[in-house]
Amino acid sequence: MSTHSDQPRASDDAPIAYSKTAKPDGALVEEAVTIDRPASELYQFWRTQTQLAEVMENVVSIVPEGSDRFRWTVKAPGGKEVSWVAAITNDIPDRELTWQSEDGGDIDNSGRIRFEDAGDRGTVVRATIAYDPPAGIVGQIVAKLFQREPRIQARRDLHRFKQLMETGEITTSARNQRQRENRNEDQTVTRQLEETGA
Repeated sequence: MSTHSDQPRASDDAPIAYSKTAKPDGALVEEAVTIDRPASELYQFWRTQTQLAEVMENVVSIVPEGSDRFRWTVKAPGGKEVSWVAAITNDIPDRELTWQSEDGGDIDNSGRIRFEDAGDRGTVVRATIAYDPPAGIVGQIVAKLFQREPRIQARRDLHRFKQLMETGEITTSARNQRQRENRNEDQTVTRQLEETGA
């Protein structure tokens, strides 16, 4: 008798879904984590946005351009950076934030962060992010890397957020390991860019 089930695993930090229903060169990622903090505290951290660079590995900076617009600059493969302006499109205090990138950015993206009461366990934070990498040869390489890792990256970022909110710090061993992985990926992508003449 098989004990295999198609139902999701019962775990606070298990991914809720991963779908490739976005364009073929894009991605749609959904992840969730339970954090032992009230929704109001977690919401405020996300609403401020500039602090997110502390928990998101590849984010170089997040600069406000008004109360509901933020310029994101993110490390890309090959030592490059990409940038876009994200505008908050829906803001329900302590419950939900949604955003959409504005035209003219390097990566089209949109997303939603939901904060759900988990009783004495704290708050479930659910992130849904959709994006399309830039066009051209560099974009093709970026797309390959993003398709290989978007779910893993989202999960890591949420777990760093959990660590920071619950303990006040992010463990350095995880950060150092990821920095080594990033250097190896950058070296591979740089070689690919040199081979294509980009």
